[in-house]
Amino acid sequence: MTVTGFHPLPSDDGNDEARSFNRELARRLALLPDQWSFPPAVIRERRAEGNGPFPPAQRSSHARTRMIAGPHGEIPLRILAPRTRPATGAYLYLHGGGWTLGGADEHDMRLEEIAEATGLIGVACGYRLAPEHPYPQGLDDCETAARWLVETGRLELGIDKLTMGGDSAGANLAAATLIRLRDGHGLASAYKAVVFGCGCFDLRLTPSARRWGAEKLVLNTRDLTMFVRHYLAHGHDPALPDISPLMADLSDLPPAHFVVGTADPLLDDTLFMAERWRMAGNHTELALYPDGCHVFQQFPLTIAADSNRRIEGFLHEALGEP
Repeated sequence: MTVTGFHPLPSDDGNDEARSFNRELARRLALLPDQWSFPPAVIRERRAEGNGPFPPAQRSSHARTRMIAGPHGEIPLRILAPRTRPATGAYLYLHGGGWTLGGADEHDMRLEEIAEATGLIGVACGYRLAPEHPYPQGLDDCETAARWLVETGRLELGIDKLTMGGDSAGANLAAATLIRLRDGHGLASAYKAVVFGCGCFDLRLTPSARRWGAEKLVLNTRDLTMFVRHYLAHGHDPALPDISPLMADLSDLPPAHFVVGTADPLLDDTLFMAERWRMAGNHTELALYPDGCHVFQQFPLTIAADSNRRIEGFLHEALGEP
């Protein structure tokens, strides 16, 4: 396993920029009403207005939506093609939000960055959200989108090479999708690389998630518990490999770039999953960022810029690009 992006923390120094940001983020989020006093639909509205960890999302005027048929109804795919260079492939992106929040149109700016840096067409999957649509509906949508890219999308988009990525709950869905592609369709090898950002891979909660407590750096232990409750609203066993990919057979899966900050409740999820991915015989990169909070790449931080460039470099290398 290649370990990148990690610098040992001095006992009394560390990443001052990230630590200062974390203090301000925790202070600001502590002033907001308890999000779990509202129904999920209201939480989504409030977050879309910027009343949460993130500012209001910027939408790209260059994005288009392609609807595809799925087992639970139509699935929207938000497509952002590079505008300054030829397309070299596609990057299927699965957003985070605890299987409950977020949307395919909330990451346009980052997908535009990836498209221009790598030539990969961004394809964000608008999968169904819990608790209205609990497991397995969101995962079924992701599997459908991944199969569509292999079987139809490559020809329609005029590309051949496929990659995948996801953040937080989206990383969980990306791992489970690849396992389904391998086991159910023999298609996992169609994806040449996968990026796992700050993923949640064990819904029983790993030690770092259980022990994190109440401090809210984007999310805390209670948030994780509630997200799992919503996703598994029909009572499925969280130890099932389809739900917690850490429990799965991870052999014969694509090269992966794992990234997480050391101030993330899901730190153990990434450490454990990256090692299991490597031990299964897959190429594995692990990037640890001192004092990075959950999904720190979405904030204006030096470590975020570094991480995003490393992700783009990994995609270049995995695709054999110069």
